[in-house]
Amino acid sequence: MTDVHTPERTVPTRASRLRRHGLRWAALIALSAGGWALGESMGLTAAGLFAALIVAAALAVTGWGPSRVPHPLGKLAQGVLASAVGLMVHRETIAALGSLWVPVVSIAAATLVISVAAGALLALHRDVDAVTGSLAMTAGGATGLVAMARELGGDDRIVAVVQYLRVALVVVSMPMIVTFGFRADTGTGPATATDDGGGAEWYVALPFLALFIVGGTAVASLLRLPAPATLGPLAVSAGFELGGWSDAVSVPPILMTAALILIGWQAGLAFDRASLRAIGRILPYAALLTLLVGAACAGLGILLAHLTGASLLEAYLATTPGGLAAVLAVSASTSSNVTFVAAAQVLRLVIMLITTPIMAKAFAHFSSRRRRA
Repeated sequence: MTDVHTPERTVPTRASRLRRHGLRWAALIALSAGGWALGESMGLTAAGLFAALIVAAALAVTGWGPSRVPHPLGKLAQGVLASAVGLMVHRETIAALGSLWVPVVSIAAATLVISVAAGALLALHRDVDAVTGSLAMTAGGATGLVAMARELGGDDRIVAVVQYLRVALVVVSMPMIVTFGFRADTGTGPATATDDGGGAEWYVALPFLALFIVGGTAVASLLRLPAPATLGPLAVSAGFELGGWSDAVSVPPILMTAALILIGWQAGLAFDRASLRAIGRILPYAALLTLLVGAACAGLGILLAHLTGASLLEAYLATTPGGLAAVLAVSASTSSNVTFVAAAQVLRLVIMLITTPIMAKAFAHFSSRRRRA
């Protein structure tokens, strides 16, 4: 009788698993760095996050990507982004609004209401839950909202795609609207009033950032705030900036880029073929809602011009739903009041990031009660 030998299954050793894991991370890092450099050369907003999201999603769908971003790194990235937003709340910029802050805040609140209504409509789609719809349609703070989506129980993949669809539409359409709609000359203009002249050295900034992130997250967790890794550092850094205790402190650019890339990886690595199909079904519906939100924000711009005496161009730039860096660049290249535009945009951004998590949770609770009833 002849012995029949069945081929033995090769069991990967620990060394081979580590090697494969290292190769996957190396590919992710190298491709993301290349995509970031390409995006920067093209002038893309948040190029690091966009490139990391695309590369991570492609590797995840093909099975060549790492399983996930380590949880502590994701939290750290959220804290860095939140601190950067908080440090934008300059006393001089806010004070420059003078008596105009009431209509500016009112218009920002109206933008929030419109965003929540659009989120509720998006949540009617069978592939979108209430929290995801609210975060995806919020008009402002795309990177912060993507960062906190998973922590709030939303689908950060859908939030990322819809948010950056909005940013792309704003960034692409705004220069054309300003040039052909308002007949503005964007060739020359006053220097932006938001330049700080450079922040402190990185070794001075890092202790402040550690305080914002660690202290803010701890306090927000004790207070049981939603998304404590975002709201805590945001509140503490803004408080320090308004109090004058962190003058000239800014997030080092390399640290900001790293945070954006980590957030992109976190969302991108969660993709699979089923999620891609679901997002494909959502995208036409989300694009229509995004255009409607943009049109509503333009209407609010007309109202803001009437209430404040600002020009229609300044009011349009002040109420544009996203693309902060592009808005300030376009504003600075025209004869617009850059300080007014910057103050209105920063106030809207902070209001969105603070209130959206709370409203998203409340909306999800209300929706679940309605379903049970």
